[in-house]
Amino acid sequence: MSLNVHIQQIGSAQRVLLRELRFEVASGQILTLMGASGSGKSSVLAAIAGTLHSVAEGAQALRFDGTITLDGTDLTQLPTARRGIGLLFQDPLLFAHMTVAENLLFAVPPGPRAQRQAAVHQALQDAELASYGERDPATLSGGQRARVALMRALLAQPRALLLDEPFSKLDATLRDQFRAFVFDHIRAQNIPAVLVTHDAADIADAAQVLELK
Repeated sequence: MSLNVHIQQIGSAQRVLLRELRFEVASGQILTLMGASGSGKSSVLAAIAGTLHSVAEGAQALRFDGTITLDGTDLTQLPTARRGIGLLFQDPLLFAHMTVAENLLFAVPPGPRAQRQAAVHQALQDAELASYGERDPATLSGGQRARVALMRALLAQPRALLLDEPFSKLDATLRDQFRAFVFDHIRAQNIPAVLVTHDAADIADAAQVLELK
């Protein structure tokens, strides 16, 4: 499975933000997008996810022209919910009214209850949080919340994963640990991933790097 992106243009009626950007990300690979603030990194992720219409440039919504395919499927013809794209942001965005286990269960596709519960149990074990299922997310540390957010994204069985500076709010030690945790799971799931970051230390080994200018 591979993610193929050709951005002819992203912009509004007021200005062009990006023009003629092409890249391909194979299964299990992580492409890193770098560049100064305002260079369009997050807009590239929004174009892939199908949420670019909600991003404003002044009073104008941004528009995308180009092609985006995932395993041969044209994503530009699909609504966001059907694209099979997982998202991980700076903030974990866990549901405050749900327990940790309920947050994870929310992402599991429909199926037999026992099977869905088993998937949540395995995710908690993988995140080294086996005894934390009934906890309030607010009682977790920053690193623990970040791990729950990643496991929730992966439980939805995405065909690709987009990461918008997910390590930036962690201290140096947690950042290193969580980065390795994320990259290991991307490779284990064997899905393409695109990472936006300002920090060269976040670049995965042998990863492709694109710098937007």
